[in-house]
Amino acid sequence: MPNILIVDDDATFCLMLKTFLEKKGFNVKTAFSFSEGQKNIKTDVFDAVLTDIRLPENDGLELLTEIKRKQPQLPVILMTGYGDIRSAVKAIKMGAFEYVTKPVNPDEMLFTVNAAIRDGKGQKPAPSLQSDFVGGVSEEAAKLNEYVSLVAPTGISVLILGESGTGKEYVARKIHQESDRASKPFVAVDCGALSKDLAASEFFGHVKGSFTSAVCDKTGQFVEANGGTLFLDEVGNLSYEVQVQLLRAIQERKVKPIGSNKEIAVDVRIIAATNEELSLAVQKGEFREDLYHRLNEFTLNIPRLSERGQDLILFARHFLEQANKELNRSVESFDEKVINAFKTYSWPGNIRELKNVIRRAVLLTRGSSVTTDVLPRELLNSVAAAPLNVANMGDDLKETIDRIEFEKIKDVLEKTRFNKSKAAQMLNIDRKTLYNKMKQFGIE
Repeated sequence: MPNILIVDDDATFCLMLKTFLEKKGFNVKTAFSFSEGQKNIKTDVFDAVLTDIRLPENDGLELLTEIKRKQPQLPVILMTGYGDIRSAVKAIKMGAFEYVTKPVNPDEMLFTVNAAIRDGKGQKPAPSLQSDFVGGVSEEAAKLNEYVSLVAPTGISVLILGESGTGKEYVARKIHQESDRASKPFVAVDCGALSKDLAASEFFGHVKGSFTSAVCDKTGQFVEANGGTLFLDEVGNLSYEVQVQLLRAIQERKVKPIGSNKEIAVDVRIIAATNEELSLAVQKGEFREDLYHRLNEFTLNIPRLSERGQDLILFARHFLEQANKELNRSVESFDEKVINAFKTYSWPGNIRELKNVIRRAVLLTRGSSVTTDVLPRELLNSVAAAPLNVANMGDDLKETIDRIEFEKIKDVLEKTRFNKSKAAQMLNIDRKTLYNKMKQFGIE
């Protein structure tokens, strides 16, 4: 039976989730703090970890970082409440498998846990462009597709820029499939999940006995991708030392496994992606300029979902069809109020967040149409609090002030991860006033 660790300071919630998962055939251990979670991970072997973002002593993101440093293949699912979506997006960048919003739906949690365990065992199928990729119809999408068609056959290195969740890997796969390397491997490496110690082994491989935990030979990703494409996701997260090793491999087209005296010739096309401004990292001395120019022979910019208005509903309908197949449902459409909420929401998690929201909505929908009662609260709140445009607010001064207050308080709370003492200090108000304002605006 798979072993699961739940880390959450809400003992009642832990017990409820533990009982549910045990009934579904899992062995479950619980921890109620960051340090207790740390201890369990050091002493036991788990197939997946479920952790709340907010924990006593530290937070779930720090626990995620520690797990990925020591056990990069162990899938971690973040559980998050309202107001933490941006933190959840950050967690995905850091290597989390998925995030689930509270209150947790049992069927959604079961689906996600099973998917995470399959992924941890290497059973997750590679995304299919035919089923997962939608080009879009907006002007931005047309330009992106044109550039992909131009660069794909050339073989030059491509740097893909875009926020987390915008579909950078799908664009990389599209480039690969439209190139003359399409019949060869496409290998994706999550650089954000690689520690400095593990990166060389991951990229170049190692021989048995070359270091303490090297119990067998390992083939590196460069060799795995030989003849095809190597996709370096979140390349800006690589340490400076690893950047040096990576540059040498790209320049010399040879790699040497750790502990071996033999060099292996490799022929790979490099496609890199990042959500950071690498040019600024170069200026600060955090990213090597020579490696930057090696990777940046051609740049593609992927716009965020909120900038692709014409594509939003197209994507939503595509993900509705996907979710129906995946979950064996037959939901036909979206209610008009749902479409309005989709158009109003800012989508900080971009296309990935849209896909997750729709999958969850389909799971919860009992009729033929998705309605607002199965949407996360942040989407519904966005209808009442659309992005501020003072010029279009009308002449009601009190309403305008309330809207500005709501946005500012919500923004500061998110920045402080809902640390109310720190938020009140930043807002220059006392805690009681902050609590009253949160109650007034329905911020939980």
